[in-house]
Parts: sequence; C-alpha cells; structure tokens
Amino acid sequence: MKKLLVPAAAIALAAFAALPFLRAADHHDKPKRTPSPKGAVSYIVSPADGATVKRKFKVIFGLTGMGICPAGILTADGKPLPDTGHHHLLVDVDQLPPFDTHLAPDQPTRVMHFGKGQTEAMLDLAPGKHTLQLVFADHAHVPHDPPVISKKITVNVVE
Repeated sequence: MKKLLVPAAAIALAAFAALPFLRAADHHDKPKRTPSPKGAVSYIVSPADGATVKRKFKVIFGLTGMGICPAGILTADGKPLPDTGHHHLLVDVDQLPPFDTHLAPDQPTRVMHFGKGQTEAMLDLAPGKHTLQLVFADHAHVPHDPPVISKKITVNVVE
C-alpha cells in the first residue's frame, strides 16, 4: 500500500484558504459596519402600500442619498466604495434582522439578496396578505450604520 505524502506547504495553504470561512462561522466576530450618509433613504417604488397584485408581480426598489454597487466590490486598496451598497428584500419578516452581522444568505424566500446591484425583482407569492421591506447593505451584506431601511408595506396577492 502506497502512502500519500502531502507537503506541509499544501496543508498550510489549504488552512489559510479556509480562514475566512472559519471566521465567518465564529459568531463572536462582528463585522465592521459601513457608515451611511445622513439622509439616505431606501423605499419601495412599486407596488404601493395596500395594493392588490397578481401572484406574479414586480417590485421596484428606490434609493436616495447613496449609490448601488454589486456586493464584494472594493477599491484597489481593499476598501468598500463609499456611500454604496445593494438591496435586500424582506418578505413576510415580522422582526428586522440584527444589523450588526451579515444578513442571512440561507433564507431566499424571506431575505432576498440582490448582490448584483438589481433595482427590481419579480415575485411569485401565494394568495393572501404579505409584507415587503428593503434593507440596504454594504459590500459584505452587512446593513449600514445607521441602517438604511424602507417602510414596511403590505400587498394583497390574488390569483
């Protein structure tokens, strides 16, 4: 039986590559929040609060006082572009998520990420009342400080 010898450098490189994932799992490390400019506002352009919509409908996101930038984009010196971020749409979320950590990536039907810089989305929701709310976040999916969130709206979805 042959023994497989793995050079120590390869093991060290694999461990180094895994560090960001291991650190992300450590809930004691809180990411640094990116400041938002005074007066920045996120809002839902359409549909209007209280609107009745078909099962499949478009949501248009609005933002003033900041710019849209895809997630993960940094300047040459490794800093986020100032006063930028991307939208996250909360669907039927009763309580806002914590603002001192990354927004949950594992809830695509409740916390929808628009990390490519999208400013609208098509939703397909079951008939009934639903709430929608935007949270604007930085390059790392962390809400700004202070948070830039929209008013929560309600839509009535019909067949």
